[in-house]
Amino acid sequence: MKTVREILEELNVLDEHARLEAKSCGNALGESFFESVCGFSNEPDCDGGTLVLGVSRVEDDFFSAYEVCGVSQVDKITNDIITGCAERYNHPVRPEIESEEYEGKVVVKVRIAELSPAQKPLYFKKKGLPQGAYRRTASGDVKCNEDDLALFFGGRSKERFELTMVAGTSLRDIDPEAIAHYRKLSLKVKPESEIRDWEDEELLEAVSAVKWEKGGLQPTLLGLLLFGTRQAYRRELPTVKIDYIRVPSNEWVANPAERFTSTNDIRGPLLQTVERAVVAIMDDLPKGFSLADGQIQADTPTLPSQVIREAVVNAVMHRSYREHRPTQIIRYTNRVEISNAGYSLKNEDRLGQPGSELRNPSLSEVFFETNTAERKGSGIRVMRKMMVAAGFSPPTFESNRDDNTFTIRFLLQHFLNQSDLEWLARIRKDLSENQKVALIFLREQRAIDNRSLRQLTDCDILQASQELRKLRDMKLVILKGKGTATYYVPGLLFPEHGSENESHGSESERHGSESERHGSESERHGSESEAEQVPMSAELVAELELITKQSRGGDVVRVVLQLCAWRTLTAAEIASYLKRTDTKALKRNYLSDLISQEKLSYLYPDMEKHPNQAYLVPKK
Repeated sequence: MKTVREILEELNVLDEHARLEAKSCGNALGESFFESVCGFSNEPDCDGGTLVLGVSRVEDDFFSAYEVCGVSQVDKITNDIITGCAERYNHPVRPEIESEEYEGKVVVKVRIAELSPAQKPLYFKKKGLPQGAYRRTASGDVKCNEDDLALFFGGRSKERFELTMVAGTSLRDIDPEAIAHYRKLSLKVKPESEIRDWEDEELLEAVSAVKWEKGGLQPTLLGLLLFGTRQAYRRELPTVKIDYIRVPSNEWVANPAERFTSTNDIRGPLLQTVERAVVAIMDDLPKGFSLADGQIQADTPTLPSQVIREAVVNAVMHRSYREHRPTQIIRYTNRVEISNAGYSLKNEDRLGQPGSELRNPSLSEVFFETNTAERKGSGIRVMRKMMVAAGFSPPTFESNRDDNTFTIRFLLQHFLNQSDLEWLARIRKDLSENQKVALIFLREQRAIDNRSLRQLTDCDILQASQELRKLRDMKLVILKGKGTATYYVPGLLFPEHGSENESHGSESERHGSESERHGSESERHGSESEAEQVPMSAELVAELELITKQSRGGDVVRVVLQLCAWRTLTAAEIASYLKRTDTKALKRNYLSDLISQEKLSYLYPDMEKHPNQAYLVPKK
């Protein structure tokens, strides 16, 4: 086990993360300690984790760091840990416990090993499943749901959801042309495959597309997804489709008179659906944005079609088919967003690393053997590399457990062009490539965190922290926030550009005017000066007078929406108007839901934890 000095260095470089958590502890263990034990025990491929007790984060306006506060009753705490780990869960956990004196104070280190697949999931006996089971993520411990349990149980579960029978269906709901298409793709990859000589029904049985039920073959959900007829899709799978939506602005429904310039409802057997969706996206991109497969560079940087294919395949293969909502591809003027139901089963810290956590293993196997998807789990890394090689910023990925969605965003704007490089050269000559990316992002967004840098580069969590720390040592950035909310803002030596042309070239040369990229401040959410000039309506004033600390539900939602329609507000400002002191509770109970319902939008959608994050009502 690492020494206290090593742990403090890690905390001060990386902060708490998926494999390390610090707790001040005091003289008693809180429930969160045992939730972390459960999360460390369950999280796949993270090799468990360490809880360090007697360490807290100290900060002021200029400095923040983890320091030892000590544990006073070591024997009591140690006994509580052993007893709790032995009695609280469905089977005992055997922690490794060490105490170490550091600068005259005692720190208790608790190492929790990852359980074997056969022992998972660990859960609290009193709560049962799924409420009593936890996973460990970069942002802390989260309760498990049905998808998590399916991952843990794997082949031990009675039946995977994709293999459930679909009542009322028969072989008449299977399209022979879809079978022929699958056979053609498979034989192209492996011409000597035994499926060449199989009858259609034998092939369907082999891939678990049908099962015997009451003396006859009946389609499974997988069978309908891969081979269903148009009529079966309409009748049994009305929400299993891809909605391709063209939005004539950078915002969702910015103009009620022209909400969408076009929509395309793509449904049918999944292998064919993927092909149609990729064609729809590529055909809709500006002419200069196409790039042949296998080509990674061009005189004018262009968006690779292979990147789009990887993203569409990811959305279809890993989506949750328990959810009754379509996959969405939204083509804004400045970006493409692909969003599917089902958060990433793979820990966000490991996105881009080899290996996959499969929500639909039988469906995935069909994609693998037809070469529609690759087996190594490197799709995200491939997308990042190809986007950078083509001159674009890497895609960003958002896995949202609360909303149960996974979203990939591709910006249709060039990144690190000549004017960017000239601006960077005026700062320092010895910047690494990752540091250059961080500074450009910081110049645009005015803040950056570890997660953002990892998504923009090939860095892991340690590398990203080291790069940001070096920029801090150069006085180019300043550390702000704490815990998982740590971020960096421009530092003392960060160059504040004098003019647009001097700092990063004309906007038209780089990637369109400011109004084209984000919409002008007045169009999107109103500038501060304009907002201050707009008086609060008498109706809103009256609503605020009626709001009390005890107000709940619809009353609060109504006033929040009216406030954010009046002007863009931070969570703290909204809380002040509502006579609230707990900003976190306001976010948790109201603002997060309004964001997921698209009734509110973030001022900085590409960085949810932006230090200046604020909320606005999208224009309708």
